[in-house]
Amino acid sequence: MEHGMRITVHFYHRHIRISLFLVVFLLFGTLDSIQGSARASLSLTEEKKLGEEFHEKLDKLNALSKNERANAYLALLGERILIHSDKAPFVFKFSIIRSSAINAFATPGGYVYVNQGLINLVENEAQLAGVLAHEIAHVNGRHISEIIDKSKVISLSALAAILAGAFLGGSGDAAAAITSFSIATATTLSLKYSREHEEAADRMGISYLVEAGYSGGAVYDFLKIMRRYEFYSSSIPSYFLTHPGTDERTRYIDALLQTTYTRKGADSILGNLKRVQTILLLDKKTNDSDNLQHFKAILNDKPGDIDALYGLAVTQDRMGMVHDSLDTFRKALRLAPNDPDILRDMGIASYKLGQLTAAAALLNRALGINQNDSDTFLYLGRTYEALGDLPNALGFYRKLEEKHLDDEETFYNLAMAYGKVNQLGDSHYYFGLYFKKKGKTDSALFHFKAAMKYVPPDAARAQKITKEIESLKR
Repeated sequence: MEHGMRITVHFYHRHIRISLFLVVFLLFGTLDSIQGSARASLSLTEEKKLGEEFHEKLDKLNALSKNERANAYLALLGERILIHSDKAPFVFKFSIIRSSAINAFATPGGYVYVNQGLINLVENEAQLAGVLAHEIAHVNGRHISEIIDKSKVISLSALAAILAGAFLGGSGDAAAAITSFSIATATTLSLKYSREHEEAADRMGISYLVEAGYSGGAVYDFLKIMRRYEFYSSSIPSYFLTHPGTDERTRYIDALLQTTYTRKGADSILGNLKRVQTILLLDKKTNDSDNLQHFKAILNDKPGDIDALYGLAVTQDRMGMVHDSLDTFRKALRLAPNDPDILRDMGIASYKLGQLTAAAALLNRALGINQNDSDTFLYLGRTYEALGDLPNALGFYRKLEEKHLDDEETFYNLAMAYGKVNQLGDSHYYFGLYFKKKGKTDSALFHFKAAMKYVPPDAARAQKITKEIESLKR
């Protein structure tokens, strides 16, 4: 492992022992105000703080997927399970880890994470719902907190580091995030994930799953898929490293299905899992030519597969095959004329070819179906800007502004649009944010200071600019 960090994982019959040489104090420094040298247990406040800081660190390290569609889907699925679960003293948050490793985990405070690799591995919605139900049960049972309670002398900062090593140590892309943590000290902790915890989470999770209307058998089916994956890939899925006793679990889960949960539930309720899987596959740092072959192989067997047609069209566009991309989009649109993803991305491809009138028509159709999509706002703004309709362009850029996106491309477009309509204070402000995002401190300071000349001193924007300047100077 690079940067002097060493993570070794040893597996024993009844527990996982994780030895870490990781960041402790610098990893989660803001926890210092609530950590102590020795504790008998974690309070609910400390659990929430630990989970919150862990999540914020992953977000800053870009380990979490920013895809709106995929995150909204996971959150909706999680909320459906929560309605039928025990009431926990936490506000749950569901996030996607940008990693191809097969894993899912929960941290104290109601934070549930699922890797992209696991989402792409499941065969139906019920299986993914079963994974979420299991992790929700761990949180409701406060199982991780019980493990932490036994450690006695561990600070919350150290626990945050250990959680990172335990859950991200084998997570491919996300594991790289750990190497960016500064090294301060070393610590070793034995995390005893008991079979009792796993069985309790399985029993509670299946109950939540069935109450939510899904098939309880999805839990059993998913474990079998994982075993097949392990056999064919010759590697252990990360999920098995943090969820021990799999053979024993399949036995009692099968017994529960034979005796208690015999009624057949649904495999899908929300729908659109395949589209979410396609979107996440496109989001992965994968060679586009691999995706091209992947979608073509699906279409050889199923020529009318809408999701494969959509994935192929987006991939062709990325590879510069814009005319081929439009042809593929047309095929998909004939089969699904009201699909907002197809309409939006076909509109984007038309914009790139300079077909501005067609782009505007397609993007507005997409907007009529999904009125909260950031990419639709962005490319409608660009299209109207190219057509010379600056008021309309600025209107769509302002919709992006309202969404509080932290994206350099959005900042640049806002800066340019405001400049063209001679709103120089706003233009300099967004150029400041753009250059800050690019890491060009001097340019960012120049634009923030220029923006202050156009903004009333008592305005809310002036306070924001002042904070940005002070932050950059520090």
